[in-house]
Amino acid sequence: MPDVEDGPPAEIPPERAAEVPEASEREADADARALASVLRMRILRLCLDQALTNKEIAERLGRRPATTFHHVRTLAERGFLAAQPERRGARGAREIPYRATGKSWRMPRVPGTTRVLIDTFLSEVAELDDPDAMVVSRLGLRLDEAGYAELHRRLSELLQDLADRPGDPGGTPYSIFLAVHEDVARRET
Repeated sequence: MPDVEDGPPAEIPPERAAEVPEASEREADADARALASVLRMRILRLCLDQALTNKEIAERLGRRPATTFHHVRTLAERGFLAAQPERRGARGAREIPYRATGKSWRMPRVPGTTRVLIDTFLSEVAELDDPDAMVVSRLGLRLDEAGYAELHRRLSELLQDLADRPGDPGGTPYSIFLAVHEDVARRET
């Protein structure tokens, strides 16, 4: 995509230039669309620790490769997955493994993705052999603005610290889902 430094591309008439979103806005919208799928979020998680081919991704998700291919391609085009060096499969077929780039973790929060994240969490939990083995906590708080800011900061720092650590190749994979929300039922009227 060509860089545009002084306004919209030349082929757009000047009177319509205001109707064309800025490149960064278009890019952010395209990224948001790429992440607006439980299946795509699950693909990213699968490719976090190791590079997987489309066929391997499909097998792990119980889907057909034709179904996952579109999603893998979309994630790769948006920079969420990176193609690794080509390899040959068992029958000599050309295979391209993909690895998650971490872009979805580093980018600003995308509006509208909360429901997808919740649904992804529920989808992953539904596959657990023993859901009671999960570490689950539920806590009600009443915080002022400064207290909420501190909570957000400390949780963000903890998660970033964990994300920055190199994974243990022999370790067990874990997922963390964290949600902090206003408890509307406890509001004072």
